Amino acid sequence: MESSLTLSRAPVAEATDRMPRLRIADDKAMLRAAAEATRDLIAPRPAIYWADLIASVVVGYGALAAAVTLRQTGWVVFAAVVAALALYRALSFIHEVSHMKHSTVPYFRGAWNVLVGVPMLTPSFMYEGVHNLHHAKTRYGTSEDPEYLPLALMKPWTLPAFVVISALAPLGLLIRFAILSPVSLLSPKLRTIVRERYSALAINPQFRRRAPEGDALTLWNRTEAAASSWAIAVVVLTATGVFPLRSVAIALAIGAGVAVVNQVRTLVAHLWENDGEPMSVTAQYLDSVNVPPPALLPALWAPVGLRYHALHHLLPSLPYHALGEAHRRIGAAVEQGSPYHKASYAGLPGLVNKIVRSTFQSR
Repeated sequence: MESSLTLSRAPVAEATDRMPRLRIADDKAMLRAAAEATRDLIAPRPAIYWADLIASVVVGYGALAAAVTLRQTGWVVFAAVVAALALYRALSFIHEVSHMKHSTVPYFRGAWNVLVGVPMLTPSFMYEGVHNLHHAKTRYGTSEDPEYLPLALMKPWTLPAFVVISALAPLGLLIRFAILSPVSLLSPKLRTIVRERYSALAINPQFRRRAPEGDALTLWNRTEAAASSWAIAVVVLTATGVFPLRSVAIALAIGAGVAVVNQVRTLVAHLWENDGEPMSVTAQYLDSVNVPPPALLPALWAPVGLRYHALHHLLPSLPYHALGEAHRRIGAAVEQGSPYHKASYAGLPGLVNKIVRSTFQSR
């Protein structure tokens, strides 16, 4: 799951005088070991999906309700933090929705849209049909990848801008669904702009989304109409005083917190060192990040399996609840010198420090 912002890829052009990067060939032994060790882990377990989602939603919305009704500042802050983390976990299931075969966990996508996607103005169509392009072998790390920017090769100021601008996401989504959605129905030209540029959770400003077809179009229309209706209702009820301004401000602040945490996670999900050339599967794996146990905090800032982001790029079809066991098995199956071990990192501070140093070195 990535967030939308508008940073240019142009600074990469400044790096043309650097030594060319060594292209990494696929490590066939690692790929074979990964496939053989995880064949029995492919099937998703619906009970885990449903229990996890429902618990996250109950805690998230319960804490949100507490945050907007409590008056003591300390308790409001505590409830807001709990709400942000729980709703972030619930929202992160959009990543699983974009990968799963929906017949294996029936009705999950619909329930997720009702409980999370529409209320948080991030319906599943904003990721489905987009995220799969990030996993395409010939697109990853190139200008055609909607979820990639060579951040490590860009100017240092782009990193704080990348994170800070994400705090505006709740307001941007409110504008997108409350204003642009209904107005675009009156203008085919505006409708095309909204579909191409404002209908994807992407970070690559060059990405333009294609028009959906068939069942995808039907789902898009239904969930967009629902999200638009909800966004308009929020604006109207706030303007008429039905929703207290304080409560709406707290809810927006919680949404901003969710967006910022996700953007920080995105910042360290990859090394962002590719300069635009197609990469092998092994190279994509090494450009991605695992933050496995014993670290505990990644369970909060990289939930629903996102702490195993490199492994996910190696085996995208594995359900999130199987990634921990898959990581253990593959680590035991490959040799100590295998590239598999090189994508694991200790935690967030070291990863942030690594990409910051990379931006200064690329200068």
